Amino acid sequence: MSARLRSTSLPWGVYEHLAMVLGFCALALLCLAWLPLAFALRPVLPQRLGQRLGRRVVMHGFRLYIGLLRLLCACRFDIEAIDALRDQGPMVIVANHPSLLDAVLITSRLPNVVCVMKAEVMDNPLFGAPARMAGYVRNEPPLHVVLRCREALRQGAQVVIFPEGTRTPGYPANPVNPLSRTAALIASRAGVPVQTLIIEFSSPYLGKGWPLQRAPRLPLAGRIRLAQRFEPPRDPRAFTTELEAHLRAELARPTTP
Repeated sequence: MSARLRSTSLPWGVYEHLAMVLGFCALALLCLAWLPLAFALRPVLPQRLGQRLGRRVVMHGFRLYIGLLRLLCACRFDIEAIDALRDQGPMVIVANHPSLLDAVLITSRLPNVVCVMKAEVMDNPLFGAPARMAGYVRNEPPLHVVLRCREALRQGAQVVIFPEGTRTPGYPANPVNPLSRTAALIASRAGVPVQTLIIEFSSPYLGKGWPLQRAPRLPLAGRIRLAQRFEPPRDPRAFTTELEAHLRAELARPTTP
C-alpha cells in the first residue's frame, strides 16, 4: 500500500477491517469445502489412510489460506525454515503460542503432523470433523493425550503441542507462560526428541484477549524459526524447567519478524 494511503487513517482503517473479513471468510470457505468430504470419507476409509489424507488436506488447505493472506491482506510470513523437519522422523514439536495463527502456520508446512488441540476446537462444527479425520488429539484428559500422541509417534507422525496450554497473555511483553509437563511426558514415553520452534509476530493480533472483531494492525509480519533440539527427556519435571528457560532466552533475543 502507498504511503499516501497509510497517511490517511480512515482509508487504511477501512482496509484493515476489510482484510480481517476477507481472512475469516477465506478460512471458513476452505473449511466448509472439506467438511462434507471429511464426514463422508472418515467412516469408510481405513484409519491410517484417512489420517494421512486428512493431514495432507489440512496442510494444502492452510497453505492456500496463507497464500491468500499474503496476497490480499498485507501479511508477510517467514515460515519456510519448518520445511527442514519434514523428513526427520517422529519428534515432539513445541513452540510458544502468541496467536491463533500459530497452528495454521506450522501445519501448512508439514504433511504428517498430529496437533494437540483444545477440546472446544475439536467440538467446533467447522473444525471438528477435519481435525478428527486427521487424527488430531483432544487436550484432555492428560493420560489420554500422552497415550494417543505416543501411538501417533510410533506410527511415524510428528506431534505439535503448545506446552503453555493456551495463548500467551500480554505478548510480546510477556514472552511465555509457565509450561505444563505434557510435552515432556509424551517425548519421554515415546523416546523421541523435542524440537523447539520460536514464533514471533509484529503485532499481538489474535493473541489472548484480542477480540475477534478487532481488526489487525497491518502489515502483519510473522516468523517461525528453528531453535534447539533436545534428546528424549529422562526427567520430565526437570526437562520442562529447562525447556521454559530455553524458550524465554530465545524470545529475549533482539530479532524482528
